[in-house]
Amino acid sequence: MKKIVLCCICCAISICCFCWGFYGHQRINYYAVFLLPPEMMVLYKPNIQFITDHAVDPDKRRYAVAAEAPKHFIDIDFYGSYPYRQLPRKYDEAVEKYTEDTVIARGIVPWWIQIMEQRLTSAFKEKNRAKILKLSAEIGHYIADSHVPLHASSNHDGQLSNQKGIHGFWESRIPELLAEKEFDFMIGKATYIDNIPNYVWQRVLESSAASDTVLKDEAVLTKQFPVDKKYAFEERNGKMLRQYSSQFTIAYNKMLNGMIERRMRLSISSVASFWYTAWVNAGQPDLKTLQNVAFTEEDLKEFETLNDAWKNSVLKGREHE
Repeated sequence: MKKIVLCCICCAISICCFCWGFYGHQRINYYAVFLLPPEMMVLYKPNIQFITDHAVDPDKRRYAVAAEAPKHFIDIDFYGSYPYRQLPRKYDEAVEKYTEDTVIARGIVPWWIQIMEQRLTSAFKEKNRAKILKLSAEIGHYIADSHVPLHASSNHDGQLSNQKGIHGFWESRIPELLAEKEFDFMIGKATYIDNIPNYVWQRVLESSAASDTVLKDEAVLTKQFPVDKKYAFEERNGKMLRQYSSQFTIAYNKMLNGMIERRMRLSISSVASFWYTAWVNAGQPDLKTLQNVAFTEEDLKEFETLNDAWKNSVLKGREHE
């Protein structure tokens, strides 16, 4: 039976946590802009705040749209053992083999990234400024998710190994505490991706291979820390929450030997490279000449709906603390 104390801790930690957390996703999109060539920077740099802020829209959509969640992960270990050759890399073939209900239930992030890349390429061809910005912000989110080890594991929050809460710990707590102080975000330039499906699956397989280490190292470290040292009360958004202590967080990051920094850096590079690849595949349109197309009423309504759904969910979560 799970201890009541641990359940309470996990609930408190999980309220604000999806994927890289809001902080991580926003930083990834932000730094990705600076990897672009000047011909793209003319559009992306003036709109960097939008691309940064709306990096978290897919997570907000999870509160409002039930079909959103599978786009963020893949339980690839469901399909056998590494490197999961029995899972067809093409979506239609995977559906034919396992049924669409099964494939969707186990997550579709590698296929969804490819769909989003096609949409972004079309937006560049159309020279639709609003679509380019919206799709760029959102594809950045899904690409970053594919770089997270626990997004490629059915034990995505340690629920199968009595480690519930490790999801938000790896993806949110550590970057928020250490990224600005210790991580190096001086990265090269965006590069053209010759084979998008292969690139996506390579990132997913890397994530899957690292998931065991994420879980194993936390379990080993937990045995070295008494509960009152593993967790601590800290203020967050005006509230005192019990979460992983700074001491435990720093020790875990050291035990992982820079894994989180490496995956975050690769996420930044990947996001910029997907943006760049879409632009090249669209014929490298002159982004200086784009009409200043405003967001449609439908777009603005969606932004409002996502924010309302997220705020309502956060408030409900606080009511149950």
